[in-house]
Amino acid sequence: MGGCAFLGGLIAAEAISALPRDSAYARLGVFARVLAYIENNYVEDVNRDRLMYGAVQGLVSTLDPHTAFMTPEQYRAMKEDTNGHFGGIGLEVEMRGGRLTVVAPIDGTPAARAGLLAGDVIVSIEDSRTDSMVREEAVYRMRGAKGTRIRMLIERAGWTEPREYTITRDLIRIVAVEGRTLSPGVGYVRVKTFQEGTHRALDDAIDRLEQSKGGLNGLVLDLRDNPGGLLDQAVRVADLFLEKGIIVRTRGKGGRMLEEEHARPRGTRKAFPLVVLTNGGTASASEIVAGALQDHKRAVILGTQSFGKGSVQTIIEMDDGSALKLTVARYYTPGGRSIQESGIRPDIVVEQRGPSRVVADPQREKDLQRHLKPEPSPPGRGQTLVAADDLQLQTAYDYLRSLDVLRASSVTGG
Repeated sequence: MGGCAFLGGLIAAEAISALPRDSAYARLGVFARVLAYIENNYVEDVNRDRLMYGAVQGLVSTLDPHTAFMTPEQYRAMKEDTNGHFGGIGLEVEMRGGRLTVVAPIDGTPAARAGLLAGDVIVSIEDSRTDSMVREEAVYRMRGAKGTRIRMLIERAGWTEPREYTITRDLIRIVAVEGRTLSPGVGYVRVKTFQEGTHRALDDAIDRLEQSKGGLNGLVLDLRDNPGGLLDQAVRVADLFLEKGIIVRTRGKGGRMLEEEHARPRGTRKAFPLVVLTNGGTASASEIVAGALQDHKRAVILGTQSFGKGSVQTIIEMDDGSALKLTVARYYTPGGRSIQESGIRPDIVVEQRGPSRVVADPQREKDLQRHLKPEPSPPGRGQTLVAADDLQLQTAYDYLRSLDVLRASSVTGG
């Protein structure tokens, strides 16, 4: 068996070496020979799948940080995310400088109850160090059946040494949309992620607010710490507030226009005043919504600059159940601004100083290794506001209430 693999590797290498020297595929001869030597001469038996998947992951790791290769298990875990329910502990994580970092624990999950915080570094999972993992592998390792346990070593700023946590997994159900009335006529809706059915959940939440006492004369749409998700859901959410016009453009290799998504009049909500809250955790699909509403002057964007992930990934499924998540384009707002690295700059900047969900270390797309470079964008607009408590939601509420008071005054002649 080993001899055949070795011979096959040499034959493949010889065939590839016959290609023109300037052909990229000619370099595969090196890979074929290394693979053959490992299979036949490494001191221990090797797992071929692990070798091949590792090689492909190494290949894509030279590209931007959002391009990734997923094993069949990792790909299944990713699809569970878009469905909104899975077995796990409830953490949003990302790789920052080669370290697995907590973006935020999901409210009401085992991770939140255990006391994990934004900015924590997960040093190891079940004695396996995370600095040698890709994000998708780490997420897969944290998943598991309800009732099973997971051990993690956590490092936190201010601690003298890492601490071990043992957390019992549970069924994680992500409620994408939450809404409530702030006062008669003023509503609040938080969109946590763009998963399947998010636009319907938002539509239902607005229905309930309109039917509440006082109706709906102004709305706060909270996109803080929303990491994004499905593009079609972002388009449909923006479409709820826009009657016409472009929502988002995508441009591919060489600046070639790939797609334009347009708003449609059917189903558009009435034009009540709208404030959108953003921060450094507002990324990708949520930036598309904020950018579209800002460019069409449909909403006031309030908070801090968003993350700046303006790249488009497509999923390419492989025959064995694995998948390639490949960056194929950049997002542009209706006004032609590139979201990549620049993000969405608020109309009114309110720094959050009080208790919030803001990530302790506000690292953004521009801080990630190998991130795509942006195209020039116009400077931000608006004034800088720093309130005493710096509660972004309070400022948004005060803004909407002031509009309501002014409108009432004009109606009564006051």
